[in-house]
Parts: sequence; C-alpha cells; structure tokens
Amino acid sequence: MNAPFINPFVGPISASVSDAGPCAAAEEALSAPSHPEARILEVLRAGERFLVTSHSRPDGDAVGSMLAMGMLLEQMGKHADLVTADRIPAVYRGLPGADSVRSAMRVDGPYDAAILLECDGLERARLCGLEEFLLINIDHHVSGSKFGQINWIDCDAASVGEMVHRLVRAAGATLTPEMAVCLYTTVLTDTGGFCYGATRPATFALAHELTLAGADPIRVAQDIYFSTSAAKMLLLGAALSNLKREGSLAWLWVTNEDMVRSSAAEEDCEGIVNYAVCISGVEAAVFLRELPEHRIRLSLRSKGRINVAAIAARLGGGGHQSASGCTVEGPLTRALDEILAELRPMVMEGAGSPG
Repeated sequence: MNAPFINPFVGPISASVSDAGPCAAAEEALSAPSHPEARILEVLRAGERFLVTSHSRPDGDAVGSMLAMGMLLEQMGKHADLVTADRIPAVYRGLPGADSVRSAMRVDGPYDAAILLECDGLERARLCGLEEFLLINIDHHVSGSKFGQINWIDCDAASVGEMVHRLVRAAGATLTPEMAVCLYTTVLTDTGGFCYGATRPATFALAHELTLAGADPIRVAQDIYFSTSAAKMLLLGAALSNLKREGSLAWLWVTNEDMVRSSAAEEDCEGIVNYAVCISGVEAAVFLRELPEHRIRLSLRSKGRINVAAIAARLGGGGHQSASGCTVEGPLTRALDEILAELRPMVMEGAGSPG
C-alpha cells in the first residue's frame, strides 16, 4: 500500500510430517528455476493435503485469501484445513465458507505443505508446529521475508487476494461467485476502499472481473463499512477524546480500561487510526492501544510521503509503506514518546519533499 486509507468508516512442499521426506515432485518443484507461481502450482498438483493460514488478528485480505485458496484447492480435488490463531472478526464471518475456518494455537499434520498468506514473517501466524512442514509463502508486504521453501512476494499487488486470483487463473480453475466475493473483499479492504497507492488500473480491472463473476460490490461494502458495533463506536469516542495534533502529525490512544468500559473486542480497534490520518494537513498518524499486559500496540498510517513500514520494522513490526504496525513495551507514555521520536524526523523530512 502506498497511499492512505482515508475512509473514516472502515474501520519444502509435497512432504508430510512422516520420516519419508519430500516426494520427487516436490523436490523438482523446489529446484525448478521457474516463477514461484508456477512452482506453487506444481506443488499443489502433486500434493493431497494442505494447511492454509494467515497472520494473527486476520483482516479482510487474510480471511478472503484463505477462503479463496481453500476453494481453489477444493476444485483441484485436494483437502485443505483453514486455520488461524485468532478467530475471524465478526464483519467477515458472513463470507462464503467462513465457518470452515477454525482457530488453534498449534497445527498437526500430515500435510504436503503449509500455505501462509499475507505473513511477512513465519512468526506472524502465531501458530506452533508450522516449522514441521514445507512452507509456501505468498505475500505482498514490503517488509516480507523469504522464510518459506517457496516464496512469492509481490509488493505491487494490491492484495494477496489478487495473487490468489492469479493462481486460480493459472490453474484453469473456475472463478465461482463465492470465490469472487471473497477475492473482492481482499481488494476492497487492502486498498482501503480503493484509496491506497497500490490501487492502479489493473486493480479496477480485477474488481470489474470479480463483479462480473458474482461479487456484489454494494453488499460487500455495506457488510464491511456499515456493520459497526456499538462497542466500537464507544471505543472510537474514547480514542477521539484523546486526539492530538502536532503540525502534519496526529495521534490518539485508548487504555485497556477504555476497552473494558466499552466492552470492545480487539477487532474493534481496526480503522480507528484512519480518523487521525484523514485530517486535512496530516501526513502521518499513529493509534496506540494499551494491551492487558500493559504492552502497547501501534497502528501507523501515512498519506504516502512517510514510510511507516520502515518505522515499524525498526520497532520489531512491519507492514506496508503507508499502513503498518508493531508492539512495544509500555507504559503508554513511554511508548508514545518512543513512536513520536521516530515519526517527528520523518514527518519533518517529508514536509520538505515535493508533493
């Protein structure tokens, strides 16, 4: 993502865990010099059982990509287990096949491969046991690392769902209406409602294709952007009461007490930072949330001139150039001082850059 989200309403491959080791087809796929997309398809065709997962605290791209990948594998006659460390947010539970995703902290095989979607590092999945499997890494983060045996990282893709769509086409599979809904959700959410810089002509061409295939853009948008819980609105009120601005920099925060008082869930924090970055004249913003153990989770956004992914990476996190995050040590005042010390020089440098 290379531009801001400014919509304030939004919130080793064919092997099992046995001692047999990789099969010949998997070894050939791993050593082949072809594009990773082709290598992935070789593995999918050779194997039978797959684990599909994404990052913890899954967002629209994570959920939609997992569901579409599961549908692709089903069309190919394969078995797929869809697993995440955290439950799917309520706003995405109405997606086709969402009830097939289970939550777990550990995964066990046998699987011919584990497919990780939108994870810029293996630890992002927060699933124990992944190291036992051959890993396929499909990602589009600028902070993405090559932790898998097959790595397909395309930082120009608007969403990982876009990359899954390419796999669907390359596999000769049918783009069903259910798959189209899930993939459209990935595009809509990870472009911030077509506001981020990764949005380009091909993004709208994909959205057009998915709409023709059966995705209802109005219903998808309403399900995502107009299904806000009362708890989230109360939490938003608490955050906005703490809103601060310093030139082209803005920040806001909530305490764990605010979370408890509003009966908010973790997913209710999604999108709150956008209310700060959408202020006229603001180039970068951060939302700080105090966790129960008193660590502080940071959500960073920019309008494109400030590379917040670089800041997040220095603090142990990652993400996209204009949308990233990390978790730092508390208390809240210390975390605020730390992130402002990182942001201020970059905001000043960005202010001197041409628009």
